Amino acid sequence: MAGNTEPLSPRAKLAVTAGKAAAAVSRAAGRGSGSVIGGKVALRLDPDLLGALAQHLDVVLVSATNGKTTTTRLIAEALRASGPVVSNALGANMPAGITSALAGGSDAKYGVIEVDEKYLAGVARDVTPKVIALLNLSRDQLDRAAETRMLAEKWREGLQGSKAVIVANCDDPLIVWSASSSQNVVWVAAGQEWKDDAWSCPSCGGVMQRPGDDWFCGECGFRRPTPSWVLSGDHVLDPHGSAWPIHLQLPGRANKANAASSAAVAAVFGVPPQVALERMYQVQAVAGRYDVVNFQGRELRLLLAKNPAGWLETFSLIDPPPTPVILSVNARGADGTDTSWLWDVDYPRLAGHPIFVIGDRKLDLAVRLEVAGLDFRVCETLDEAVQLAPPGQIELIANYTAFQDVRRRVGN
Repeated sequence: MAGNTEPLSPRAKLAVTAGKAAAAVSRAAGRGSGSVIGGKVALRLDPDLLGALAQHLDVVLVSATNGKTTTTRLIAEALRASGPVVSNALGANMPAGITSALAGGSDAKYGVIEVDEKYLAGVARDVTPKVIALLNLSRDQLDRAAETRMLAEKWREGLQGSKAVIVANCDDPLIVWSASSSQNVVWVAAGQEWKDDAWSCPSCGGVMQRPGDDWFCGECGFRRPTPSWVLSGDHVLDPHGSAWPIHLQLPGRANKANAASSAAVAAVFGVPPQVALERMYQVQAVAGRYDVVNFQGRELRLLLAKNPAGWLETFSLIDPPPTPVILSVNARGADGTDTSWLWDVDYPRLAGHPIFVIGDRKLDLAVRLEVAGLDFRVCETLDEAVQLAPPGQIELIANYTAFQDVRRRVGN
């Protein structure tokens, strides 16, 4: 449990040292941060290392299809108001990456950890979290991730009996289904823009009724719980009904929702909403997302969108036509190799924008845009797309590995 500061066993110390050495070798070879390989080596030497590294921490786990990395960062900033924080801020969110992050946090009070949806229940068993934040569930990486209802069921089973406080979005029926096996849930009305994965009841399979912001199943009675925290425009309402202004440098409604959930998490640790929200203002970009960079004499705003729900939120952020838009889609292992999700994205929203298409799967995306009746040009490289784009700041939207490719090219 947190607060127990037993020293690491000799085996755990050896595992940490070996992991750090492997990470250093990986970095020296130019293969990224080394956090994943370092964690893999450490866990091979001591499979119980994750729990040992977390024993002195008050741990928050954050899981969702969209918004994990940003919310993890916002919570970490809020909790720094009351003590040092260790976090996997760059998004290495499977057990190896989490182990590497925690290995660097021996002096921390809090561990704020983003967790891949598939690994949430296992990591929660290992680290005995004080809080688990559940934001949303939607279709993603169709070849790798379970169907959303199956994932919700895994969470529901895995979190049953957990002593953690679950901070959960009451506007997403799949999240409510996942959390409702837990004894201690704080409900946040954070909204749900993408509803296409939540039209059937996760409890009985019946058709979900959605009058206004409410939702319920007409067949089994499963319904939206009453929230304690509510996102209302540019404010979050706390459980006492007080309205606190949300001032963020990060754009869009989705980030206000992330901030509302983060404020609810911080309150569990005694950090007042005003303090938590003021600290969140410091966050300008998250692992390159939302950064505006200069490239070839042009300003590019870098936006990440990995799945239909994420693209929908991102379309609401971009400047109106005739702002040029570059779209980049890959389908490598980390993205999921199935690109059929492109057909679920509401690309007609881009009508009127000059559109330029790049990335490994530019032709898949081109077919989708053709069917949507949009004007676009397929380009071989980012450089070519930037050169052809008409004047003004360029909005660049990319999925996961395409986003990393762009960051490397622009030196970000």
